[in-house]
Amino acid sequence: MGGTAGMGWAAAKKFVDEGAHVICVGKPQETPLAAENITTLFADAREVTTMTQAIDLCLEKYGSFDGLMHVAGGSGRAFGDGPLDQMSLEGWNETMVLNATTVMLSNKAAIDYFIQHNKSGSIVNLSSVLATHPAPSYFSTHAYAAAKAAIIGLSTTTAAYYAKNNIRINVISPGLVETPMSTRAAQNQNIMSYIKTKQPLDGGRIGHVNDVTSLAALLLSDQTSFITGQNIAVDGGWSVSEGQMPE
Repeated sequence: MGGTAGMGWAAAKKFVDEGAHVICVGKPQETPLAAENITTLFADAREVTTMTQAIDLCLEKYGSFDGLMHVAGGSGRAFGDGPLDQMSLEGWNETMVLNATTVMLSNKAAIDYFIQHNKSGSIVNLSSVLATHPAPSYFSTHAYAAAKAAIIGLSTTTAAYYAKNNIRINVISPGLVETPMSTRAAQNQNIMSYIKTKQPLDGGRIGHVNDVTSLAALLLSDQTSFITGQNIAVDGGWSVSEGQMPE
């Protein structure tokens, strides 16, 4: 879900490299998307029926549905997200729907399928390091952080509840990663100077999509069949680093 751009498309190609067949769900792109063993469904993750359509297509094309990675989401700045005293109600509502409600919808459809067919499965949801480790000087969209925290809460409680069904649900919380969504930050010299000390691993850099997609592929595979309910930060050290403000 959220597979036609940025992190989602990179994840789809990574999964194919690992031997999977993939349904990518997302918005239409200006440039055509094509890759072997990837089928694209252009649909809105905020619609109730989208994930069900994706599962049906997966069964039609590949004969099985085994796992879900939910990437769909994004900044709510255009809607009015920001610091709480400056946030609009529309900013809050739209950001929550885009980032948290979509996860509920996709996860519910996947779990419904797994239970109805008495089948094990794996779900990986994408949150953000901002849900638990804020950086108020540069990243102050409070509805976004709240939505990403909701993803962690939902994933933890559902992982506990459905462990008896052998359904695994885990979360990846990235730091700043090089995707279209991070363009604003990547073009700001002060922010990138901050990132150099906030994400100090590997020379202090912005994350690469492969840093995240490699872990996602592992969590969706049978190699992690005894792991569920975990929130794993892929953040270059963000969550354990103070970060120095540029002078």
